[in-house]
Amino acid sequence: MNIDEIRDKVLKNEYDYTLHAEIERKAESLTFYQIEAAILEGEILEQYPDDGRGKSCLLLGFSENIPIHVVCGWRGMRIVVVTVYIPKPPKFVDPWTRSGKNGR
Repeated sequence: MNIDEIRDKVLKNEYDYTLHAEIERKAESLTFYQIEAAILEGEILEQYPDDGRGKSCLLLGFSENIPIHVVCGWRGMRIVVVTVYIPKPPKFVDPWTRSGKNGR
């Protein structure tokens, strides 16, 4: 996946949230604005070209100094936000680094 394509789709409002992403967004008390900001200012950390649901990637962005991970994929011509969360132990040492425990 390409970060410029993802940003373009977000700017054009050509993206959707899965039910899982919406549940996780609420559980983390994140707003749609924060997630959009994280995507628009973020970077791709990991590519998942062989994911069973189709190509996807893990983005890291910050909004209001909060690190936010966003997993995005394609749904036809639209981007789909698969999940969102704030990276923290035990899975992550810091927003950029997996701890090796319970990793992908």
